[in-house]
Amino acid sequence: MNVVILISGRGSNMQAIVNAKIAGADIKAVISNRPDAAGLKWAKEQGLTVDSLNHQDFPDRASFDQALMKKIDVYRPDLVVLAGFMRILTPEFCHHYEGRMMNIHPSLLPSFPGLHTHEQAIAAGCKIAGCTVHFVTEELDHGPIISQAAVPILPYDTAEDVANRVLRCEHQIYPQAVADFVSGSLQLIQGQSINMRKHAQGQEQLLN
Repeated sequence: MNVVILISGRGSNMQAIVNAKIAGADIKAVISNRPDAAGLKWAKEQGLTVDSLNHQDFPDRASFDQALMKKIDVYRPDLVVLAGFMRILTPEFCHHYEGRMMNIHPSLLPSFPGLHTHEQAIAAGCKIAGCTVHFVTEELDHGPIISQAAVPILPYDTAEDVANRVLRCEHQIYPQAVADFVSGSLQLIQGQSINMRKHAQGQEQLLN
């Protein structure tokens, strides 16, 4: 399957996905809305095709998204992966890639969408934090959930402590989600995320 990865910064989740060497995943390009994104340099060093489209060169969000779609579609993607892509996407963009675009968010959705998730979790007195891989819809950080991972929030933790703990989980569950999609076990069916690999594992556990 053809995969295009979008980043805005260092792209640590992009690196985790590339390093996972997912069977059947052909990473066609890594594209950033920031030409100076550190992740582009790393991806280029791995021999990947890299490209950028500076959102500041466009008068509005819609015109940028239109140009970005044209750039992405050159690679005929089966899957678009948002890996720290810090842009709110237009409904048209989301509909164009419906069922074949995923994102990872640093909270246990639906709790704490948007920014500053770890600060919010600590301020709310949460005992756990985590991350969520989800299909992207036009509603920000509210698409069908693919997978989640949780970590404890310990006494006297700072937001940075929690972020570091959560990031390690992100690097595990995001490559697995991509692998499940590429293998065909993960699909979006009637607005629901269905993972037959997880279903089979659950059935086996029940039988045992």
